[in-house]
Amino acid sequence: MHLVWPLALMMGGCANVPLDQANTLASYDGLTSNNGKMTKAKYKVAPADLASLKTIYIEPVAISPAAARSVKKSSDQGLVANALGRALCVGVSDRYTVVDSPENADITVHATVTNIVPTNATVAGVSAATSFGAGFATSVPVPRIPIGLGGLAVEAEATSRDGRQLGAMVWAKGAKFIGDDARASQVGDAYSLASKFGDDFSKMLVKGKSPFKGFPVSLPSGQKLKSNLGGKPKYAACEAFGRSPGLIDMAASQVGAPPSWTDKRRPVQGK
Repeated sequence: MHLVWPLALMMGGCANVPLDQANTLASYDGLTSNNGKMTKAKYKVAPADLASLKTIYIEPVAISPAAARSVKKSSDQGLVANALGRALCVGVSDRYTVVDSPENADITVHATVTNIVPTNATVAGVSAATSFGAGFATSVPVPRIPIGLGGLAVEAEATSRDGRQLGAMVWAKGAKFIGDDARASQVGDAYSLASKFGDDFSKMLVKGKSPFKGFPVSLPSGQKLKSNLGGKPKYAACEAFGRSPGLIDMAASQVGAPPSWTDKRRPVQGK
């Protein structure tokens, strides 16, 4: 493993995912760059318009044709889409009442996975085995082999009943060689990153401002913590995305197990 550190430094430490416009949003006008090094994003939000709105509907997440071509199994595509939808639903529950149809909603959110950079499952499996074994010998985090890291790109917007765009985001992020668990699956990294996008977009709607400014780590609300650990979500509408596999999945990720072993709900919607 002596070559891991210098090689990782040469490669920048994470997978490169381009921030490309995929034309899935009604408008791209007025987007602001977050100028992020790890998370690339352009976003906008209308806090004054959101202030009086109370109900929200989360559409099933779509997979673009380009993203679908990069991953062999439709079930794996669905894992990513479903994890993203679940994170959005749980996240917005901090402020809004989540409903089960757009007809009953003040706000409708639709998101499209526009790019999946596949994880090299073989390398990830070796990485996980090496890290797990080394964990018994040292308390120092063992970096992943910095080859075949995966990534994810997403576009999403929130619209009002009359079609006004209340918030929008174009987002891309690659897995890091330190800090992101290696999982032996083509979508191992995309699955984890889907939850991170859901967290960023839902925070923007809940707070009515950029999720990329301020202290980067905050304590989750009680309802979010309960849901993330596999408990019943605050609103029944979020059950459409299934419950988080919680602690079982956390343990599985530590040994490099594919997310399909623990997360069984994976509907797919093409776009």
